[in-house]
Amino acid sequence: MKKEKNQCGRRGERIFSNVCVLPSLIGVLIFFLIPFGIVVYYSLINNPIMHEFVGIQNYTKLFQTVAFKRAAANTAMFSLVSVPLAIILSLWLAVLLERNIPGRSIFRTFFLSPLMVPTASVVLVWQVLFHTHGTLNQIIETFGGNGIDWMKSSYGQVIIIVMFLWKNLGYNMILFMSALAGIPKDIIEVAELEGASKFYQFVHIKLRYLSPTILFVLILSLINSFKIFREVYLLTGDYPYDKMYMLQHFMNNTFNSLDYQKLSAAAVLFSLVMIIVIAILLIAENFFGKDVE
Repeated sequence: MKKEKNQCGRRGERIFSNVCVLPSLIGVLIFFLIPFGIVVYYSLINNPIMHEFVGIQNYTKLFQTVAFKRAAANTAMFSLVSVPLAIILSLWLAVLLERNIPGRSIFRTFFLSPLMVPTASVVLVWQVLFHTHGTLNQIIETFGGNGIDWMKSSYGQVIIIVMFLWKNLGYNMILFMSALAGIPKDIIEVAELEGASKFYQFVHIKLRYLSPTILFVLILSLINSFKIFREVYLLTGDYPYDKMYMLQHFMNNTFNSLDYQKLSAAAVLFSLVMIIVIAILLIAENFFGKDVE
């Protein structure tokens, strides 16, 4: 009798938990899965009126488009440079501020301040700095150099990399500082008693415990690197210099030209690449971080 009551209780808990989760599942279905299915469908037809199935023809046309190849190459290069820098520099800052150095609170506030500044204000500052007649060119000309149009030069992507780092380092740094504070102190004390150097402690102990946070910051930075479009758009408009033409520029311009098939194909490819990259990162973290568990 008691066993039957326990089974009924567990069944009731499962039903209640399923009912609580149901609204979230419905929301995900309506706002994510169904729209994504529609995008996949549009990427496989000729146009929204005829609805004729053309297979991978839209994807083939996409790879033959010069603008898409340029945007994909620029976005990949930007992410490959900015994301590792965002992780390494923010981790270095977190380790540095973990020590009892003077003015530590001031440094924290300084690196977190970009999160409180609106994007439009950030862009305005960057325009003042890197305009043809901006502050940086005036400094260069003061010392006898020749100013250049930074926004229309090969240094354009360096500018947005610096902007990306300036805006995201503070938040990543706080995440790493929180993770460093959660490392068991007794393990560090034992390592110090055994004569382990600070470098050995960092590589063989702290990095092991930081692996989940590194993965999270890596995924977050990767996503943020694809959201740099707002800043570049406000700086240079729809069609910037070639080095600053990002994947979201291509999607935005394709949407404005009502080429939904090409836009849908690009969105599907972008999603697949993100899924594959995140899956690889999760597998790697599970392999290298299992000994910590």
